[in-house]
Amino acid sequence: MTAAAKGGAAIGPQAQAMDRMYRLTRHVYDLSRKYYLLGRDRLIADLAPPPGGAVLEMGCGTARNLIAAARRHPAARFHGFDISEEMLKTARANVARAGLSERITLAQGDATAFDAATIFGVGGYERIYFSYTLSMVPAWTAAIDEAVRLLGPGGRLHVVDFGAGRGLPGPLRRLLWAWLRLFHVTPRLDLARELARAARAHGRTLESLELHRGYAQYHVLG
Repeated sequence: MTAAAKGGAAIGPQAQAMDRMYRLTRHVYDLSRKYYLLGRDRLIADLAPPPGGAVLEMGCGTARNLIAAARRHPAARFHGFDISEEMLKTARANVARAGLSERITLAQGDATAFDAATIFGVGGYERIYFSYTLSMVPAWTAAIDEAVRLLGPGGRLHVVDFGAGRGLPGPLRRLLWAWLRLFHVTPRLDLARELARAARAHGRTLESLELHRGYAQYHVLG
């Protein structure tokens, strides 16, 4: 069932900032984001968790992805957390409306320090994913390390986010990045390098590719 538990070491200024940002925009968030958060549905399709496997979304927002993933992979269990309690209000309502409250559990938490064992009762996840989250997390490299720590043996971490846009016209790329800054979004141009570092540190592999002329980047750490 859905939960309002809190997990993580510090739910403070960052949570307050996100709550201020999403207090009103959470109501129209999904209507606008579907046009430019590209690659999310590919990530969801690629998850392919084993039957009975546990899947975690770090930074679940409105639960749009969790609902889509739960419908596509009906034999898995789904958990999600977000630092913004305002976003979680919408997420809980969306999960209940979708009739998935028994399969999707939600909590408030910080991506850099999340106690999944206490909050969700899971010691290691078969699948974890970030969907356009790391570009909004100030300590994003710490969030990567936390995600890898939460993976179980044989688990996979999937990440999709804004890319360097190398295949886009220069003026369009600059306009996009200026617009993203208005929403405190920073494309992580070193994302592949940091994921490779984490993969090496934990004896794992990394597959990376660019999507839509570099508009998005997609990575799978396994």
